[in-house]
Amino acid sequence: MRVRDWQDILEDVVDSGADPGGWRAVAGDRDQGIGEDMYLGHPSAGVFQLKTYAKNPFEVQGVGTQLARRIDDDLDPLFPEGDAGRFGVQSPMSDEDEAKQAATELESVLETHADAPTTPDALFEDVMGALDSPAYGPMEYDQYDRPDGLDDFANEFEEAEDLLDAELEDLVDENETNHGFQ
Repeated sequence: MRVRDWQDILEDVVDSGADPGGWRAVAGDRDQGIGEDMYLGHPSAGVFQLKTYAKNPFEVQGVGTQLARRIDDDLDPLFPEGDAGRFGVQSPMSDEDEAKQAATELESVLETHADAPTTPDALFEDVMGALDSPAYGPMEYDQYDRPDGLDDFANEFEEAEDLLDAELEDLVDENETNHGFQ
């Protein structure tokens, strides 16, 4: 297991070439300390774990690793199904022309869904397509607490959980982020 910067892990997700709509995720508060935990998985790309915290309002730092090369029968039930919330990964637009093209496609999607009977799932799928999102899907998330799914993953990957916790705590201490105002 190789611990890397959390953004390198997200680059692996973006560059995986996996079906963008096949990703699933679980995220919420860390069990101990500041920050959040996130598990991302795709049947053909594998399972990834991220631990992040907001160093300040403009900068997120963290660590992560790839836990498994695929989602097997033991891991599959740990990820949410279609009736959960939604998440999407988005790469920044490379230039103004790409941003204008995406805005035009997004406007068209919203007009189409406003004019015809639709479902929230269909709208979400079309919006992610218009934005060319490389990874999106259902997500179990609690912005105020820790969803049960995080503890299930932490128990399944206990060694990785402990190692990433230690690495993130080192990062927090290096940045003196946890010291508050003195």
